[in-house]
Amino acid sequence: ALTWWCLQQGVDLADTHAVADAAARVPLTMRTDPDAPGVVVGETDVSEEIRSTRISESVSAVATNLGVRDELVRRQRAIIAGGGWVAEGRDITTVVAPDADVRLLLLAREDARLARRARDVHGAADADAVAATRDQVVRRDAQDSTVAAFTEAAPGVAVIDSSDLTVDETVDAVLRLVPERAP
Repeated sequence: ALTWWCLQQGVDLADTHAVADAAARVPLTMRTDPDAPGVVVGETDVSEEIRSTRISESVSAVATNLGVRDELVRRQRAIIAGGGWVAEGRDITTVVAPDADVRLLLLAREDARLARRARDVHGAADADAVAATRDQVVRRDAQDSTVAAFTEAAPGVAVIDSSDLTVDETVDAVLRLVPERAP
């Protein structure tokens, strides 16, 4: 969402100070109603747009900015304070909520992740769609790994490999895990 905001505002993503300043002032609202979830910046619902190729190709420049990370972690912690939330993200279990009641890491092989992203972006997971998506996914993983070890489970974090699972099977695996781990 911040990447979208910066692009809309004409902020140079290479200017780390300008991007960190934008993080401090972005009018970001996370709609947390399960019946109407979403991400809103100002008056604009960006829930779909933030998953676009345009944003995906630029997001690491924002996500790896340490000033941005500090501000957004502060905001995320404020949202989930008091518990009762499900939060997802590359460093939720290690940085944002390391003391959460239940922490899990969903992993998938690169080929499975590429196929999923290709279906999301191109509507298909054929060889051409996967090839068109490869650079975006692999590059973001490499860039993001410079500030977060998002593929390594911290102590106490359960791991679910969803490579060969459908969405429903993944949800079932998570739902089986939660009662085992919840206090």
